[in-house]
Amino acid sequence: MVAFALTASVTTLVMPVQSQADASSTEPARTVHPAAPHPGPLTWTACGDESYPRLQCASVKVPLDHHRPRGRQITLALSRIPHTSSTFQGPLLVNPGGPSSGLSLAGFVASALPADVAAQYDVIGFDPRGVGSSEPALDCKPGYFDPVRPDPVPRSAGEEQVHIERARSFAKACGSKYADLLPYINTISVAKDLDVIRAALGAKKINYLGYSMGTYFGAVYARLFPQRVRRLTLDSIVGPTAVWHDHNIRQDYAFDARHKAFAAWVARHDDVYHLGTDPTKVEARWYRMRADMRSAPAGGKVGPFELEDAYLAGAYYNGYWPSMADAFAAYVNNHDTTRLVDLFEELGAIDSEGDNSYSVYSAVQCRDAPWPRDWRTWHRETSKVYARAPFQAWNNAWYNAPCAFWPVKSLKPLNVANAKIPPALLVQATDDAATPYKGALEMHRLLPASRLVVEEHGGNHGVSLYNGNPCIDKYLAKYLATGALPRGGPGPDAICQALPDPEPTHTDTSAVKDRAIGSEAGVRAALRRR
Repeated sequence: MVAFALTASVTTLVMPVQSQADASSTEPARTVHPAAPHPGPLTWTACGDESYPRLQCASVKVPLDHHRPRGRQITLALSRIPHTSSTFQGPLLVNPGGPSSGLSLAGFVASALPADVAAQYDVIGFDPRGVGSSEPALDCKPGYFDPVRPDPVPRSAGEEQVHIERARSFAKACGSKYADLLPYINTISVAKDLDVIRAALGAKKINYLGYSMGTYFGAVYARLFPQRVRRLTLDSIVGPTAVWHDHNIRQDYAFDARHKAFAAWVARHDDVYHLGTDPTKVEARWYRMRADMRSAPAGGKVGPFELEDAYLAGAYYNGYWPSMADAFAAYVNNHDTTRLVDLFEELGAIDSEGDNSYSVYSAVQCRDAPWPRDWRTWHRETSKVYARAPFQAWNNAWYNAPCAFWPVKSLKPLNVANAKIPPALLVQATDDAATPYKGALEMHRLLPASRLVVEEHGGNHGVSLYNGNPCIDKYLAKYLATGALPRGGPGPDAICQALPDPEPTHTDTSAVKDRAIGSEAGVRAALRRR
């Protein structure tokens, strides 16, 4: 369906301040601004490939600063799988989190849903501002993740200072290259972009399916434009009261727990990997391997930082565990580093797309909410976490460290509590590390009409459609088809059991890496690449 232009101007919900660059309120307010030029109609052209031959592409102009709708415009890239059914339920906007490219996600979602359900929607993907094919796209410091980087765990004040200066240099590079853009790379701007996309599609309301950071985008959109929400699905949910500093601390503990789960899985399959039957001793062997990488990086490119990045992938998706265990065993048992290098190149290496994703990730996280500016606070907090959960504590701290030096003042997070939208579907795995379970419970409480469907003992990030759990997918398909949700009650409203862990057979990581959900920390494990 070709979108058509609306003749009425669009009233924009904005923060009650004079300039978004200085916004600090946590509540939205109605403010009428001069009407922006209408974005429609869109021109769709074929852009499909072997995977998604029906995919179409378009672009739309949005204001850089939504408080100045007739000012500078930037371009967002869109994709679409058009509906084919005579029953049309409108656009279904999909977002993978990240922030990362969502263009191919439209094809994936349309192919993964039951055909009769997908046929009722125009499934719309988009690259958020600054990302991928949208223009301009950010790349603050190309090659920032090139190996071999210094060990993330500092052994001295001097080693810590090296990382501090790296983070400071990244923030400075972003400020130098994108001083005009950084004040407007944030979640509220993305949410307002979504409403421009809605208008360009000619839709009075949107349906939305967001994963990971995309759940926060969706919740903020719903808060700003509750009258524009038809159906809302949030999968692998960011804790809305923990944006973003506390969320990353929660991740540290959860990532460590998933790494321990991997060690326990390896121990259960000692007959294959010969690394021992005691999970604690298996984990200790992994840390000895990590220590070896400090003095002798595998293949000259896998030091401790790169090793952690590669093994972080297993915290997002247990389908990587067999390949991770193969590489681990090959090194410990045969002093063979070849598989470690292969694993890093498949799951841990950052390419040019990763540079872009990390730049936008930093811009959004550092702008959205306050971070400590005193490095002593970072050191104290990270040391405390590391004592209990060492796997990603320092790695994650350095990943977010540019926020200590960010050249743009932080906003205050929006309160997404919302009793004005229709019932929403929330989906969460209880052992998800990237978006810990506590966040889903918070969102469930703040959206009183929502229903929470839980994958019990599931640890993968991105539950619906990606994991092949028929119980979870049934709830999503039914909701999109009819709006039906499980009956409400205290705690989770429905429980699905997680699928079994994988068998210990070698998995070709190049064949499975593209299933992974885009996620804020996942760029370090190349999980944003599609």
